[in-house]
Amino acid sequence: MKRFAILLLLPLSVLRLPAARLNQEGRILGALPGVTNAILFNTNNADAVVSAMQIFPVTNPWNECISNRPVLANSDAMLAQMMFDFTNGLSGSSIASHLKLHVNWEMNYVLVPDSQLLVSNQFVLYPDDSDLNSGIYPYGLYPIPTNQPIEEWPLGLIANGTPQTLLQWQTNNDGSDRHSIMVQPGKGIIYETWNALLVGTNWQAANGAIFNLNTNGLRPAGLTSGDAAGLPMFPALVRYDEAERGMVEHALRITVKKSRYNNYIYPATHFAAPAANTSTNLPSMGQRLRLKAAFVIPAGWTKEEKAVALALKKYGALVADNGSILGISVAPDDRWPNGGNCFSDLLSLVITNFEVIQTTGTNEGPRSAGAPVANAGPDQTVVFGQAALLAGTVTFANPAPVNQWLEYSGPGTVTFGNAALTNTTANFSAPGTYTLELSANDGVHAVAYDAVVITVTNVINVSVTRVGTNVNVNWSGGVAPYVVQRTGALPPTWSDIVTTSFNSANLPMTNPSGFFRVRGQ
Repeated sequence: MKRFAILLLLPLSVLRLPAARLNQEGRILGALPGVTNAILFNTNNADAVVSAMQIFPVTNPWNECISNRPVLANSDAMLAQMMFDFTNGLSGSSIASHLKLHVNWEMNYVLVPDSQLLVSNQFVLYPDDSDLNSGIYPYGLYPIPTNQPIEEWPLGLIANGTPQTLLQWQTNNDGSDRHSIMVQPGKGIIYETWNALLVGTNWQAANGAIFNLNTNGLRPAGLTSGDAAGLPMFPALVRYDEAERGMVEHALRITVKKSRYNNYIYPATHFAAPAANTSTNLPSMGQRLRLKAAFVIPAGWTKEEKAVALALKKYGALVADNGSILGISVAPDDRWPNGGNCFSDLLSLVITNFEVIQTTGTNEGPRSAGAPVANAGPDQTVVFGQAALLAGTVTFANPAPVNQWLEYSGPGTVTFGNAALTNTTANFSAPGTYTLELSANDGVHAVAYDAVVITVTNVINVSVTRVGTNVNVNWSGGVAPYVVQRTGALPPTWSDIVTTSFNSANLPMTNPSGFFRVRGQ
């Protein structure tokens, strides 16, 4: 009886693993690390946590792509009003300075576990506007750790020449805004206060607001928060982790000199203006500015500056408070390159580089019905040299989305048969594990993303057939040149028979039995 070795073809995997979490940029978030102790914002541990968080749903206004939104009819008049207000009464170089965009080293944050001890926090100015969290009026119960940072610490204090320890700054009633932010990543809850101060062993603040990061819920209409507009601050911060990745993935907060009385725009819930500010050319709280598409981001800008500029083009900036300058909020992280000078070129942006856009309402844009849903199909294992058959699907109402496959990660390059089709082929330049993304973009809703993992093995699958006195050896997979080897018995002692660049060989059968294998490069 003749004996031949036959290597069986590996079956395709049809396992569908739990869906990956992808954010509004299509970035795969990965598993959320557990938080067991309070983690300060300016640490690698904090980066690992916040980079895995979905900070509000992808349909949230903070995460809404507004790059194609129409410009407000009175945009030019509103910008002219802002320029007048910022420079009124000034002279000389002060005028030019107040027409520029400024970086403010402002809000920081601390990540706390779900089990963080709740601490009594007296709200001394606006308890009626505050979330007490089961506290007894005017006290709230907030998860304040002993290392609670307060706005500006540490880089802002270093920049203005008054560095202090964290404890010194917690107890320094200097009259500044002194916002504080606590984030519970496990529950997806943020707690924010204004004028936070540690007095002895007791905490107090002007007010406090709580936001659920898992929903698009707002503050009750008419209520303020740590921000004048009633908006959360944490999702608006330029953070170290995202800027170092090269893209700020959300809208920013911005301040204006004067805002409109008795008017606010979704998602704001509060106005902060005197009764005389009634001009429709004054920006309302919640108004959104966008860096004009015509502005060319200089190639010589730092990675951090480019990350901010890209966000201002795609997500814009929401008017969140009144201030003396046109300013955006950047976390005062002492890890910023060059002591924070990595943002200095942003000062070259002036008010006229921006435009005011028409914003979407509660149930408009990405929050409207009919959003597309993408499914990239099951994960697969394929043999190197063979194409993967991608079986994606996209469901949608109207309008029809533009579908697109792309390589998210992998050791080589991927060539798609037609990247615009949900069902297509993918060929790989090297073995390894690849993640491919399918996106569906209808220009109205949040882009729908899904990912599939393709494992490309370097296995050579061999079949052996006897034909008369010869043996036909056929194979697939691997990389040429191939070496066909034979052994007469097991355990084997392999001998080279032929080297070829083809995927088959016809060999004379010189012995009554044998085993064959094929080796590639």
